[in-house]
This record gives sequence, structure tokens and C-alpha cells, in this order.
Amino acid sequence: MTTMKVLDQSGQEVTELTLNGEIFSGEVKPHLIHEVVKMQLANRRAGTASTKNRSAVRGGGKKPWRQKGSGRARAGTVRSPIWKGGGVVFGPTPRDYSYRVPKKVRKGALRSALALKAKEGKFLVVDKLEITEPKTKEFVKILDNLSIQEGLIVIVDRNEGLERSSQNVPNVKVLRIEGLNVYDIMRYDTLLMTKQALEKLEEVLAQ
Repeated sequence: MTTMKVLDQSGQEVTELTLNGEIFSGEVKPHLIHEVVKMQLANRRAGTASTKNRSAVRGGGKKPWRQKGSGRARAGTVRSPIWKGGGVVFGPTPRDYSYRVPKKVRKGALRSALALKAKEGKFLVVDKLEITEPKTKEFVKILDNLSIQEGLIVIVDRNEGLERSSQNVPNVKVLRIEGLNVYDIMRYDTLLMTKQALEKLEEVLAQ
């Protein structure tokens, strides 16, 4: 079991809590992190790259010249790939790049990513985050109090004031707990969670 400080949004320590050792003190498995991040990036690919082959290019229905007697090489259509304006040979066509890895692997990768952030000292917990009105200035002040230049902020429920205040701040993302993923944890330098979000996370990963 590991204890860590719980801060308020002004950066002052308010209490301590005990982290689940199986999650935050476990072995970091880079191969699992790699596999899940690769899957997530593949699933985000649009797969819409497309080219036209000779049958899809408009025109070219008429034979350019007769088969024999002209002295030129035989040709059946001006849309042949060897002609300017012709079709593309073996070009990309729309496809689905998505795939899934087993649930056990996804959960193991999430545990490894969390353990890595904890070991690097880039994991913070706050008792709560409250912004009454959507104001970027207020949000930036909270980041300064917590010494965060680049970070992923995880909350439990919808918080319109916080989420809207963060929209104009670069290198910071506010995410609800149900959307927490390995890619975003690894992408941002610091992981900041509310105490309520941490309790929810430990409950899910303990299952």
C-alpha cells in the first residue's frame, strides 16, 4: 500500500489517502501499453483513402484507334493506367483498420500506465475541482497552483464550468472517468484525478 497527499485546488495538502498497491505499485509492462496504444491509434484511423482504378475513371469507353495497321501499340481505352488521366494500379481503397485486444490486456495496460505515472511522481490527487463559471483565467490559476504545464485531468461527473474553461488551454485535457484510456495517460505529462474519480477507478480495476 502506498500513501499519497490529497491537495485542494489551491495546491495545499488537505489529507492523505492509501492507494491500491496492486494498481499503483504493480509491475509496469511496456509491451501491454504499446499493444493497447497501437490498437487505439488504429481504431482512430478514418480509413477513407481512396483511388479510382481503370473501371472507375470516367470516360474511356471508346477504343482510341483500331487494333492493327496504325503502327502504334494496341490500346483498348484511354483510361488505362499507363495513360495520363488513367486509373491507378493497386491504389488504396476504403478499409476498416480497427481491431480489439482482449479485455485482460486492456486492463493490464491501464494498470501499467497508472503505475508508471505513480512511480515517476507525475500522479496527483485533488479533493475536488470547482469552477462556478466557465473562465479560462480561473482554470489556468488552478493549473499554476498545482504546477501543471501539461496534463490530463480526470473527473467523475459532467462539470460544464471546468470542461468549458479548459477548451482554450493548450496541452491540457479534461476527461470523465468512463473515457479514461491508456493513450491519453501516456500522451500527457501529468495525470490529475479528483478523489472521487480515483475511488471509482480503483473500484472498476479491482473487479
